Amino acid sequence: MLDNAILVSLSRQVALRRQMDVVANNLANLETSGFKASSQIFEEYLMPEAEATHALRGDRDVSFVIDTGTLQDLSPGPTRQTGNPLDMAIDGKGWFAVQTPDGERYTRNGAFVLNSEGDLVTTEGFQVLGDGGPISFDDRDGAIAIGADGTISTEAGEKGRIRVAEFDNEVLLVPEGSSTFSSPVPPRASDTARVRQGMLEGSNVKPIVEMTRMIEVTRAYTSLSNILEKVEDMRRNAVGILATIE
Repeated sequence: MLDNAILVSLSRQVALRRQMDVVANNLANLETSGFKASSQIFEEYLMPEAEATHALRGDRDVSFVIDTGTLQDLSPGPTRQTGNPLDMAIDGKGWFAVQTPDGERYTRNGAFVLNSEGDLVTTEGFQVLGDGGPISFDDRDGAIAIGADGTISTEAGEKGRIRVAEFDNEVLLVPEGSSTFSSPVPPRASDTARVRQGMLEGSNVKPIVEMTRMIEVTRAYTSLSNILEKVEDMRRNAVGILATIE
């Protein structure tokens, strides 16, 4: 019985530590453009071989807590105006397509810059993709204007159009890094999304919600620690009583 109580409490503590990691990561990315908050998914696991066979009211299954995965909140974050002509936000469903060393990835973080070669890249250095591939500029281009459909115009003429990808099932997106996602299925071109120049989409993390979760997790973890201490005291008392029996 005591062993079961310890194992159940430990399973919950492990799950709580994982939940705290997720909450802490959300709060750490509160100011990260395009970041999507995560939450932990928990399930009850009934151990078939672990049961209280000597319980007064018959056998009782022992249930453990397991975390089965992480759920991404893909709702859009608030947008703010920056005035930077290379900053972009997507109004509606859609993702910027970028080229990484591991292949094509997708992001809502439109904080783009120009690298030393004139390529439009993310803050991580990934090339931003247009309909015809990576987008590059040179000294002759001058001022940059980006239309709602993603068309890029300069003083030297059009440079292409920002590629905005859309997915039928965004649940399949897998987070990689702070604001980049991969997909097991190819996307399609978005017909409804609009690109907004000089704007950035912020993180969709709700700080009050995350702080509340952190407090709840901390209290639950402390409570379980107290339970484990009491169980250990009961074990020591039982051993002491048995030692006095001849």
